[in-house]
Amino acid sequence: MTKTDRDFLFKLLETPSPTGWEMPGQRVWADYVKDFADEAECDSYGSTWATIKGTSKNILMLEAHADEIGFIIKHIEKDGFLRLDRVGGSDVATARGRRLRILGDQGEVPGIIGNTAIHLRRDSLASEKAPQTHELWVDVGASNPAEVAALGLRVGHPAVYQDGPMELGKDLLVSRALDNRIGGYIIAQAMKIVAAAEKKPAWTLVCLNAVQEEIGGFGAKMATHRIHPTACICLDVTHATDTPGLSAAKTGDVKLGEGPTLTHGAANHPLVVERLQKIANQIKIPVQHEAVSRFTGTDTDSIYDVHSGIPSALVSLPLRCMHSVVETAHQTDIAQTTQLLANFLLNLKPKDSFSQKL
Repeated sequence: MTKTDRDFLFKLLETPSPTGWEMPGQRVWADYVKDFADEAECDSYGSTWATIKGTSKNILMLEAHADEIGFIIKHIEKDGFLRLDRVGGSDVATARGRRLRILGDQGEVPGIIGNTAIHLRRDSLASEKAPQTHELWVDVGASNPAEVAALGLRVGHPAVYQDGPMELGKDLLVSRALDNRIGGYIIAQAMKIVAAAEKKPAWTLVCLNAVQEEIGGFGAKMATHRIHPTACICLDVTHATDTPGLSAAKTGDVKLGEGPTLTHGAANHPLVVERLQKIANQIKIPVQHEAVSRFTGTDTDSIYDVHSGIPSALVSLPLRCMHSVVETAHQTDIAQTTQLLANFLLNLKPKDSFSQKL
């Protein structure tokens, strides 16, 4: 990872982009890819894509999602404290005592999610459970609703945690919003490799950074209708199950640092998956395998059945501690996933097809 690439990734991770408010991060992403893409554009809800034109009419779409989980102001108390609701799958069990960046009308406002001292909870500790969302309270330094309004805050403003990126040990990267800002970074790097190749690719490459994945994959569906790719590879994160307390029998066996995963079943087209495995073997990149029975829980589910069907596959980056402020990825996995996606595109021929035949 060069210094320029690292600066881009860290800026992307630092920029708040909760579901429904993705444009600040989308502008960071588009500003980076426009230096090597033929064009970059976005749709009415903010899904953003960049294109490198190929020599045939076929289109490969590499897709990641741009949004992150967070919170939204639900109510303002008479004493100036705020009540919250979740945006996406925010884990309220880890919320108390955390710092927030609230995105108000006058810019960011710092806040804290309060935590009652353990001394004052001693009598109830034995039966204590994780709080419900409406029980969380936020202090922004105001003592009444008028002071909250003076800060530029109202019901409906979103918030994310303050925690940003850091490096851990030799090879690990930790941050909130690695799910799935790291996907946006990887597809941008894959596009950069394709742009630097000696020959123009046979297939047009469209890299899509879609909105609203965390609440149902709506951005990916809207953009896919418009782009109408010939085939698609979705990139998201998956659970690394190599931490204490997890059972491979229940969660599968996925390890950090042992390569991206290929998912089998449901939306995943067997011919696309087979080609991914072939490319991985050719460039000597290890891959891990995951199985799904009904759905992937990613944007792949929103893409593969658009129009008359888009042959699609899910490639995932192993991630520890998903949906927390300490999401952890391995830098080797990031580099290998980038190479797999870039080489998949560069190895496509004009007449290649992923349609099933009798």
